[in-house]
Amino acid sequence: MSSVQKYNPSETSASEAATSNKYRKSGFSWDDLKLKRHDRYIITKFLGAFFLILILMISVAVVFDISEKIDDFMEHEAPLKAIVFNYYLNFIPYYANLFSPLLTFIAVIYFTSKMANNSEIIATYASGISFYRITIPYMFSALVIALMTFYLSGYVIPPANTERLDFQEEYVKKKRRDNVLKVQMEVNPNEILYIDYFDKEVNRGHRVSMDVFDDKTLVSRITASYILWDSCHNWHYENYTKRDFNGLYENITKGDRLDTEISVIPADFFVYPGLQEQMTNDELLEYIDRQKSRGIGNIQAFELEYERRFAFPFAAFILTIIGLSLSSKKIKGGMGVNIVLGLFLSILYILFYSMSSTFTVNGALSPRLATWVPNIVFTFVAAFLYKRAQK
Repeated sequence: MSSVQKYNPSETSASEAATSNKYRKSGFSWDDLKLKRHDRYIITKFLGAFFLILILMISVAVVFDISEKIDDFMEHEAPLKAIVFNYYLNFIPYYANLFSPLLTFIAVIYFTSKMANNSEIIATYASGISFYRITIPYMFSALVIALMTFYLSGYVIPPANTERLDFQEEYVKKKRRDNVLKVQMEVNPNEILYIDYFDKEVNRGHRVSMDVFDDKTLVSRITASYILWDSCHNWHYENYTKRDFNGLYENITKGDRLDTEISVIPADFFVYPGLQEQMTNDELLEYIDRQKSRGIGNIQAFELEYERRFAFPFAAFILTIIGLSLSSKKIKGGMGVNIVLGLFLSILYILFYSMSSTFTVNGALSPRLATWVPNIVFTFVAAFLYKRAQK
């Protein structure tokens, strides 16, 4: 891997050394937060290693994906333009964002171990720069990656996922259902809609009822053989019976067709794999609130995705601290030992995160707790290793 010219911290200017010595004597100084020559050197090494490893990882992932799906592409006669622009152009940011915590950790381990083996870390200490001060450019680089991860996952990748998953539906494997059974939801306060069977192909529901309550008292019920969603985005009951209740009295109205307004669309009836990944942060939060208000409880995957988009970027800071703490000293066995240890901890973090996510889907943990528990646990690990590395 290419690297920038070696930086000799002993060449640090007298003012920078004086500032570092001031920190050692008097504690924190706001001047320590200003980016200096050694900061720019570390940031360049960090982000350079991260994006280089990212390019290599994504290249390998694309090659493996092509080898896996080439038969499907040929069988369904997928156009080359669609493969490149609709699928792989949207495949790359999705998996780049997915791998970012692991790649951050590997990048830190790689270039910091290399600096330690070249005695650059020792030279940095000799120039009067403390271990705490070295951490600042690492945190700045982690902040860049965290902000990039948050923006990509919340606003760039969701529309890209729509194109990617639509391509897979058409040319790889169909996973979405065109019909749904036994829909029941609160479409408005005190209005409960029930549809026994809904066919998305014709936007038609079978065996329908709409119950309207006043507090807990049923005041109206419409039953119909069918309900139809037309091209003008309106609902129509077909072969309906309407009952209005007034105490012990009942008024019955029957007819062939009744136009109505219901604050749902057919898409609200269907939840298929990957749907939550196609929504931006605002759309995801709105969907969760709307489904909760309708009494739909099976939305753990959506809540988990929303919480993950806020918790996942913090992994960049945690894994950066762990990587710096592990690789800042020259050890017997060289860089290989640090990389192996780093990969082990990265896999352990991902495994921990996957297990907690599984508990959420099964209803054992709340989505917020499940997404933040791995960060909380590894924050303590990072604090322990960082304190140990300072000594």
